[in-house]
Amino acid sequence: MKISLNWLSQYIDLSGLSVDEMSDMLTFAGIEVEDIRQQGVDSPLVVIAQVKAAEKHPQADRLKVCQVDAGDGGPLHQIVCGAQNYKVGDKVPCALPGAILPGNFEIKVGKLRGVESCGMLCSASELGLPDKEHGLWILPEDAKLGEPISTMVKPDTILEVEITPNRPDLLSHSGLAFELAAISERQFKPVPIEGAVLEEAGDFIRLDQTELNPYYTAVKINGVKVQDSPEWLKERLTAIGLRPINNIVDITNFVLHELGAPLHAFDAAKVKGGIVTRTAYEGEEFKALDGQTYSLNCTDLVVADQEGTPLAIAGVMGGEDSGVKEGTTDIILESAWFNPSSVRATSRRLALSSDSSYRFERGASCWNVLRASSRAVELILEIAGGTASKVLLAGAPVATVPEAAVSSDEEGIVVGIEQGKGPLKVIHPIVQAVMPWSDLDQMSGGVIPHDEAQRILSDLGIDPSDEADTWILPPWRLDLSRSCDLLEEIIRVYGLERIPSRYTGPFMPESVVDRAYNFQMGLRRQLAALGFYETQTIKLIASESMDATIAQVKDAMPLRPLMDGDLIKVALPLSEDHSVLRPSHSSGLIAAAVRNANQGASVLRFFEIGRVFRNTGGGKGKDIESDTMGILISGDMNPRSWADSKPRKASFEDMIAVLDSLAPNHKWTMTPAKARPESALGADVQLDGKPCGYFARLSLSRCRELGLKDAVYIVELDLRKMQEILTAPVKASELPQFPGSSRDAAMELPVNVANAEIVKVIDSVKEKLLVDYSCFDVFMDPTGEKMPADKKSIAYTFMYRAKDRTLTAAEVDAAHKVVLDHLVAKVKGLSYR
Repeated sequence: MKISLNWLSQYIDLSGLSVDEMSDMLTFAGIEVEDIRQQGVDSPLVVIAQVKAAEKHPQADRLKVCQVDAGDGGPLHQIVCGAQNYKVGDKVPCALPGAILPGNFEIKVGKLRGVESCGMLCSASELGLPDKEHGLWILPEDAKLGEPISTMVKPDTILEVEITPNRPDLLSHSGLAFELAAISERQFKPVPIEGAVLEEAGDFIRLDQTELNPYYTAVKINGVKVQDSPEWLKERLTAIGLRPINNIVDITNFVLHELGAPLHAFDAAKVKGGIVTRTAYEGEEFKALDGQTYSLNCTDLVVADQEGTPLAIAGVMGGEDSGVKEGTTDIILESAWFNPSSVRATSRRLALSSDSSYRFERGASCWNVLRASSRAVELILEIAGGTASKVLLAGAPVATVPEAAVSSDEEGIVVGIEQGKGPLKVIHPIVQAVMPWSDLDQMSGGVIPHDEAQRILSDLGIDPSDEADTWILPPWRLDLSRSCDLLEEIIRVYGLERIPSRYTGPFMPESVVDRAYNFQMGLRRQLAALGFYETQTIKLIASESMDATIAQVKDAMPLRPLMDGDLIKVALPLSEDHSVLRPSHSSGLIAAAVRNANQGASVLRFFEIGRVFRNTGGGKGKDIESDTMGILISGDMNPRSWADSKPRKASFEDMIAVLDSLAPNHKWTMTPAKARPESALGADVQLDGKPCGYFARLSLSRCRELGLKDAVYIVELDLRKMQEILTAPVKASELPQFPGSSRDAAMELPVNVANAEIVKVIDSVKEKLLVDYSCFDVFMDPTGEKMPADKKSIAYTFMYRAKDRTLTAAEVDAAHKVVLDHLVAKVKGLSYR
């Protein structure tokens, strides 16, 4: 939510309180300040100036050398400008040397392409204001030369605050000012609101769904003049990013952001008979103010007229046909309370959000319904004229806290706070909570004085009742109902940092989560040391996209092949680029590689650790989540430099080397497997003989589509299985007491026989003397000159050793023969050279 400090200062004196101090106060009280932005400039060196002449720059086609009158009575200022939207005689903002623009950018005298420039002609965005046009901000002809630009646009500071869902009372300038006044011990200046005169709505308002809309008010205002809003109102709305529309609509928006209570104004001519709140008919069409037509269902609450025409989606958005337009003369002003769950469900299903739905979803208070209506009526009569009826009342407020907290008298009648003038009143149930001072002393260690705690509660609108240790809770604080809530409020405002710690943290044994975290951090450190960069991509990817920098399903290389129905799709995605939960990390890694390659990076080494998602059994089973690690290598192995002008390209062996470094003293093997749709090669990865991941090389055609010039190698590893293997107890064996003896063998076999098949056969040999083996040479000749083109030669060395003696040559030869004979028998087409 955006907060304008100029607007906020109407309700609290901010003098002597810096923006940083205010930000710290709010943050430590649980209200996160996400951004602070200066809007406009308050400098006498940023003035209204007029362009007197503009000539083409001698060294640049798109620059002009301007002579500018800054209204200071001196000679013209020479300023080089690249904008194209102005002409000689236009008045524009001019920042003279020494001026400080938003972003702490200081204007100095300098040279642009050899021509001196003594200042800068400014666009609206360069002054921290919303851009009204491309290029310079062209000011009105009657703007006075030499006047500071702050005389036209008052400087402001905009805070972007994140309000937690349990604090809807803070979703307004007045609400935040009330909170800040309590935190800073300053005086709060409430909005002056006259009490409303109430009248039973009778047949004019009918509530068909009281569980969704128990409380509704309306005011008829005749003879209004719809026109542009006054400048002060436009300024307030523009400051927080809202577009002024007309005086009636702007007033409803102003009151919403002032008091936090949504309002809506209907054109009375479009309302036939009266107001009805009902659920929509199945498939009922509704054209909203955003110009879109929505199909409603029987769970959506609508505001309609008594002829059945829907006027608004209750709590979400009004209709285009019934909205207030230039020709409107009579209006009906709605102020009501709608069930948060109903508004939330409708907003989510339709993917339609508004400032009103944002507040209703979080539980806007019934207390503000009449206050907002009275405030808006007062402003409408002042700005748009007309005559207003009494407030037409239907239904009554409901208690939105646990029933046990609601006060009642001896006869069981609910005690409440009254609102309204005249004989008809609105009763808001009084909510109380019991909080003995002993609870506070126990919680805070007796650090917080009781009179200070009393002051904090009073400033927050929480007053003591006649009963001991009992407190009356304000009707706008829907998050308070228990003793612990009041304790939290006192400590939060007093300052947790001011309460000394009495205990040291107790020892806690390492948990499963701790072990997994430590294991993954170890992998991160190892890969970073090897020159890899960690990516952190969003868990939602696109089902497909023309943009290569967007992660998409076709690039997914999951541990197991995807079946139909395995993908988990988002029911209401925010965009098409975020419509599927990622089944593997490869999609995000490939998108990151493309993005970096587009920026000129030649060394592409990335990894990501996180959660992946899929259904099981083609969507027939339950959804599963697992932690995996993806690794990608492509491009040069080293950055180009004078020492290595042509670095070698990344290869399959480099990926094997990375895996070996992650699991020293463990054995990685790869078994050929069916390639995924966009891969040229695929292999299942085993660690110490146990399935642990999947390896793939991206197809050359896909690389060309993505604009990647070099081969791309990707591996996806199951972190849980890796952790089980790599953190298992190590069984140490004694060092060999007797020497071993080795034998070599060069095998000729068909070129399509995988090395993994040879390894599998060797592992199955029942020869006790064989203790180790390794491949040391591979040879192929595609020309067929030195050996047939359909053959290849693979050379292995075998190590033989006995635990209890030194082997004789005959024993080694016999054991070696057993291995060689087993290979010939089990590997088709194998012979020895």
